[in-house]
Parts: sequence; C-alpha cells; structure tokens
Amino acid sequence: MLITAGRLLTGDAEITDGAVLLQGDAIAAAGPRAEVEAQAEAGTERREFPGSTLMPGLIDAHVHLVFDAGADPVATMQEAGDEDLLEGMRKRAEQLLSTGVTTARDLGDRGGLALRLAGEIADGRTAGPRVVGAGAPVTPPGGHCWFLGGEVSDADGARALVQRNLAAGAQVVKVMAGGGGLTKGGAASWQSQFGVAELSVVVEEAHAAGVKVAAHAHGTQAIADAVEAGVDTIEHCTWMTETGFDLRTDVLDRIIERGIHVCPAVSPHWQMLPRFFGEERAKAMFDLVRQMAEAGVRLVAGTDAGVQRAGFDGLVQALGFYEHLGVPRERILAMATTEAAAALGLDGKVGRLAPGYAADLLVVDGNPLEDLAALGTVRAVFAGGRQYLAS
Repeated sequence: MLITAGRLLTGDAEITDGAVLLQGDAIAAAGPRAEVEAQAEAGTERREFPGSTLMPGLIDAHVHLVFDAGADPVATMQEAGDEDLLEGMRKRAEQLLSTGVTTARDLGDRGGLALRLAGEIADGRTAGPRVVGAGAPVTPPGGHCWFLGGEVSDADGARALVQRNLAAGAQVVKVMAGGGGLTKGGAASWQSQFGVAELSVVVEEAHAAGVKVAAHAHGTQAIADAVEAGVDTIEHCTWMTETGFDLRTDVLDRIIERGIHVCPAVSPHWQMLPRFFGEERAKAMFDLVRQMAEAGVRLVAGTDAGVQRAGFDGLVQALGFYEHLGVPRERILAMATTEAAAALGLDGKVGRLAPGYAADLLVVDGNPLEDLAALGTVRAVFAGGRQYLAS
C-alpha cells in the first residue's frame, strides 16, 4: 500500500509532499513522494491525503484497560467477571486506536486479561493498539492495587510473581514502590511500600529476562529508592512528602545520568486539578514537571487511562498540559512517539516512519507542529498495516 500526504512527520524530519510505502505489517519506504512512488510496484493500492499530515501512530505509555474510568473503577472491576471485563477492555482498546494510539503500555490488570487482549489484537481478532502489558503489579500485602492480584510478602514471592507474569506474556514489570489514592485504606501516595533491597530483587529478576521495570512512585523517598534499585521508568514522579513536595536534585541528577524515563501520567482533565487540589498545590505540581522538563529528564506521555475521570480518548488533551508548561511541540510529539518507544523498549520497531518499522501510522488534518490540537482531527489510523479509520 502507498500512502501519500501533504506533509510527512517521520520522527526525524518534516517533509512536504511525502509518502510511505507499506509491505505487509511493516514500512518499506518513507520520504518525499516522488522517491517513494518510484519504489512502488505497478498496481499498488493507494491512499491519498493531500491536505493532511502523515505521522507515526501515538503511544500512551500508561493505561489500565481493566478499569472503566468511572466514578469508582475499582468497585466496578471487582464486581465484574473476567469475560465481562474483557469485553469492556476490547471496547476501550478500540477507543484508544480510534484516537490514533497504536501502542499502549498497560501497567496493571487482573488475571492477565490485558495480556490475553494483547494476543487477540496481535492476531487480528480484536481492533486495538499494540499492548505492552505488565500483568499484576508487584505490591506488598494490602498494598497499592492489591486487588489486581500481585501481593507478595518476601523476595521469593516477588521473583515468583515476576516469573508468572512473564510466562503469561508480560513485556514489562510493574512494581508499586509507593502508595496511591486509588487504593482505599492503603498507603498514602507519599509513603514508600518497598525499600531498595526489595525493589532490586524485582529489577534483577526482570532484567535477567530482558524486560524493563516501571515503578509507581509518588513519594520522594520511593522515587529515590526506585532510582537506586535501577528501574527503567518512574510513573507519576510527583516528589510528594507528608507535608508537601521535595524535588531532590541529587536524585534528579541520577535520573538524567542513567537515562531513566519519567511518565507523569497526566490526566486528560489536568485543567481541573486546581479545583481538586487547590490552586497553590496544583501550581506546585505543575512546576515540578516543568523543572524536570527543563533539566532534561526523558519525559514520556501517558494518561493513566482507566482511573477516575481518565478516559481512553484523552491523550491529546493530556499532551496539552506540556504545551501549557512551555515544552516545545516537537518535543511533545517525541514524548508520544520516539521517546515513548524507547521507554517501552520498542525503539527500532515503532515511533518512527522508517524502513523496517511497524506500519503504525496516523493521519490528521492540520500540522501538529503548529497546532497540537491537530492531533485530534483524525482522518485515518493504520495499525500493523491495516487501516482502521478513514473519513
């Protein structure tokens, strides 16, 4: 298939009058239209979008497909059987795809349902983005998200859980280094749940299998411990303490030196945060993300889709948060494509339009480099070379 567009954003360059040639589920060529057309065989199927931008499909690096984004997603999940949950997850996956998300990292589900869904999508039985799933997150007894089935009481338990998740098809390991608000009666968001020694066990087991580790960490101490243990990504990274916030520059320096990715997992409804947390506290939270961006932290885009008020159609709105902070649009697009691909261990496979990369493409009206909202004007989505949506 030959796809042409008025503008091509490859992830490395902006090209006027560009094209991408697909061969099966991979990209065979990408670049100026005349050059790519010359490589197409006679009779090649064509898709033409002369007034649009053709770019890599988007990546949401933090979702929970098992949750429905309702008022009490945990209760809804607990009340549902596996098959009903899976059916809802299929619909949510398709919603992600319809908004241009062609890869999603699922950081915690029940009973390996997201891993089952990943297989369905890979086989073409269900429409959705490529799912990089974690399975049940590693957490202490009664710890954050214990209801997902990942409670462990010692190092042997942690190793066994990591091995079970990997055997079920997990491509990332999630560990709850600290508490979180989603778990009623559990550790507060700023509190640590594991120390360096416990986290290191999880990291060692995952890395031995060639799999990355994502650490949920709001609290400053949990962040510091996760960095020391050698995790690959830090989720939320809000630098919370019992009394406020404390961004430790020594820890920040190590995050940068080690190339650890940070996914703030910003809600699509970030503009409402001052109403929930108060103007002063929300401003402090925003400023901490700005400081990390300005310091050179490798930020990636994620929405925490599935938790309260975070739907599966909100990545573009969440990206607007970074524009509000003054992050350049080119970098914001990278956070949802090339940089996110690196965070997921998929660099060289997704996130760019280049030969050998997966045929995951997004066509939008307008130019996202001039107006980020253009990402919301979806004309077509291609996942694994299959066209999902067209106007």
